[in-house]
Amino acid sequence: MKKHLLLFKGMMMAISLFAFAGVSPTTAQKTTLERVHENVRETAYPQSMHQVYLNPPPLILPKSVHEKDASYQFELSNDKTFPAGKTITADAKPWLMFSPHKVLDKGTWYWRWRKVKDGKQGEWSQPYDFQIAGDEPKFATPVYETFRKNLPKGYPRLFCFLDNDLKTARANVASHPEYKEMLNRANMGLNYEPAANPYPKARPALAFVTYLHTAYTLTEDKQYADKMVEITRAYLKSTPDKNLLRDDFFCGDLIEQLLMCYDVCHDMFTADELKQIETLVFEVAKNHHNPMRTGYEETHFFNNHFWQHGFRQTLEIGLMFYEHSEKAREMLEYCYELWSTRAPAGGFNRDGEWQNGTGYFTANTKTLYYVPSLLSHITGFDFLKHPWYQNAGQSLLYAFPVGTMSAGFGDGNERQPTPDRQRLAIADFLAREIGNPYAKWYASHCTRDLRRDYETRIYRMARVAKDYPYTKDLPADRPNAVWMEDMGEVYAHSAIQNTNRNVFLSFRSSPFGSGSHTLADQNSFNLHFRGVPVYRSTGYYLNFKDAHNILSYRHTRAHNSILVDGIGQPFTTRAYGKITRMLNGENITYALGDASNAYCGTSEYPMWIKNFEEAGLAQTPEYGFGETPLTKYRRHILLLHPDIVVIYDELEASKPVTWDWLLHSPVQFQIDNAKHTMTTRYEEKQFSSVAQMFSNQAFEMTQTDQYVAPPDPKKMKKGVKYPNQWHLTAKFQPCAQNRILTVIRIMPDGNKEKVLSRKGNVFTCERWKIEAELDPAKPASLKIFNDRNNATFSLGDGDIEIGNTTYKRLEQGSSVLFDKIDGEWLVHEMSDYQPQFTGAGPEK
Repeated sequence: MKKHLLLFKGMMMAISLFAFAGVSPTTAQKTTLERVHENVRETAYPQSMHQVYLNPPPLILPKSVHEKDASYQFELSNDKTFPAGKTITADAKPWLMFSPHKVLDKGTWYWRWRKVKDGKQGEWSQPYDFQIAGDEPKFATPVYETFRKNLPKGYPRLFCFLDNDLKTARANVASHPEYKEMLNRANMGLNYEPAANPYPKARPALAFVTYLHTAYTLTEDKQYADKMVEITRAYLKSTPDKNLLRDDFFCGDLIEQLLMCYDVCHDMFTADELKQIETLVFEVAKNHHNPMRTGYEETHFFNNHFWQHGFRQTLEIGLMFYEHSEKAREMLEYCYELWSTRAPAGGFNRDGEWQNGTGYFTANTKTLYYVPSLLSHITGFDFLKHPWYQNAGQSLLYAFPVGTMSAGFGDGNERQPTPDRQRLAIADFLAREIGNPYAKWYASHCTRDLRRDYETRIYRMARVAKDYPYTKDLPADRPNAVWMEDMGEVYAHSAIQNTNRNVFLSFRSSPFGSGSHTLADQNSFNLHFRGVPVYRSTGYYLNFKDAHNILSYRHTRAHNSILVDGIGQPFTTRAYGKITRMLNGENITYALGDASNAYCGTSEYPMWIKNFEEAGLAQTPEYGFGETPLTKYRRHILLLHPDIVVIYDELEASKPVTWDWLLHSPVQFQIDNAKHTMTTRYEEKQFSSVAQMFSNQAFEMTQTDQYVAPPDPKKMKKGVKYPNQWHLTAKFQPCAQNRILTVIRIMPDGNKEKVLSRKGNVFTCERWKIEAELDPAKPASLKIFNDRNNATFSLGDGDIEIGNTTYKRLEQGSSVLFDKIDGEWLVHEMSDYQPQFTGAGPEK
């Protein structure tokens, strides 16, 4: 994306403009861009309509061109005639991607491709062109040959990147703070007795083998290796049932065990046993670890299980057997090129967070640490220079702060009340490897939970040379809010270092839409204080596709957003949102989300069509699905630091509709329909919250603690509580246009009550004055002013009075912030930013 910064001097303040290419802010509404990202690639990438994410960009073909037993050859040049000497011509490979492996010069580039089959070369395609602007992040990995020629020889090799560390770590391993825990778990491994047929228990056995592998690698105590050999021989004495092989988790867990044992116990097996293990690994891998010639992984946007574990395990198979297996060598090359083009996080996410949400981040952490460690060690190139890794330290903390629930987006986000061990393990990894100060502080303040992570323990105990001291403070210049521009999320904090004082506002309007493990929650927000949710999405992730998941967890009704005629957003990447503006200062954090395209009918994905049928449901208005006449849904949301939230909604439809404004709480609301207030009391944390709504349209607020589809008791975990939650609906009488202002006040016990008064369209709360245009026939307008320090926000038209100075707005309908930014009082003006799309462009 491009940010053009224009700085003016000579006034009483510095003035800067963020100008973003996009639609006029006064007319922004539902667009003709069907989706930002295609779930399965239908459009060759990149083309002239695309703005590339990295330099160099990957070249990717649509899935539709894939043909069995065919290979694909690419050419790339900055000359459209593709002359010799100025053209990169790749060898034909049986996959639909190509990485140039070099930074491209600024200017226009051209690429083409052709199919090669049965020794015959097809015709070159018409060339595509794209621009390199010169300001894209640069990340050019070495060519595969560099990786191939430096592959480790001899065993063990799975953790070759720790070889030098292990030589010194073993001498003092008994003094390591995780040593006792490591031995306790290793003893659990020693006590594990595989059954005559161990395969049905192969998945839980992975933990025991991991305990043994870690202990043996760090101590070289042979009893742990002996047990690993015993477990492996039990597998070799029987054959896995074909039904088990349908489960990719089973296959992956079994493969990991066999590879760990083969690697560190190599000299303890006979030649026949080694061959048996290799044969078994490849037999199991046929089911879910054989992606090289399908064209699927390089063109599919979401394939979670593959990226969580299948990719890493495929890479490990190649690493283990490449010397005597052509299949293994192909696995290695494919994985290397796939990581270079589509990883991490799908390849079109530089934010350092996971587009599927915090709940599923944990499933990816082992791969996220292991793969770049291995590739960097073998090639000598730092794979952690990818923007995703460079941004991850800060993003991990801001999305899931210490002592607090997470931002609250994506499947399983509600399961962890505080940061989980896997998340902290990747933060610790970033602290050690790139010295990220946010990651250091994060890991330092969650040491106990970090040390529980056994999957990455071998790394922490080996790499003691990169231990870092306890980090007391975050960087002094840290922002109080961050914008995940690729993901479409904003996280704002009033006091991120102090859980007891921190107000945490998270907001989502995502270009990734609602698919995979993301939810139908565009333009939704969550609010936390003192580590607990004030308002948060509801329901429980017990199953991916049952009635509770579909209707009361994934559906828009479970989130703090809106329904149109009772209808929410479908489960598809077509149902996307976008954060088009974000401004941030010491006193005011502002974001604008546009979910005008999110209410787009029903899901077309075969998986969801099948899931609805199996749950006995239909994508009909009766269940909250279907077409709507919505044309505009823009939500302006602000945190007035430290503890006031303002929401200003612009809603329009092509005909009158009922608008359901939704708010969810873990505790009951006290509703006053005369004053339009919703009060919640949080006794344990000693605070209250009051939300108050204003609109020119009539509405009534009701609440319930019942779900449209309650969670299935049979799927609830023993010992886990699943309390009902409270769901408030402010239902507006049918109208085609609506404006809604909501002011939320967090009030800790013992503090002065924050009184909100109104005079016309001007609202006053302590030092803040809020003026909102509630007449939908007039242009949208929102003005906020702090009478103590002159901090000012303005949405709308016309000049702005800031103190004794008049600021002349540069674009009608823009958002303007005057605040202390990076230590200096500045004016920032912003018009609409449009996210970078990777599929087909808007309809002509």
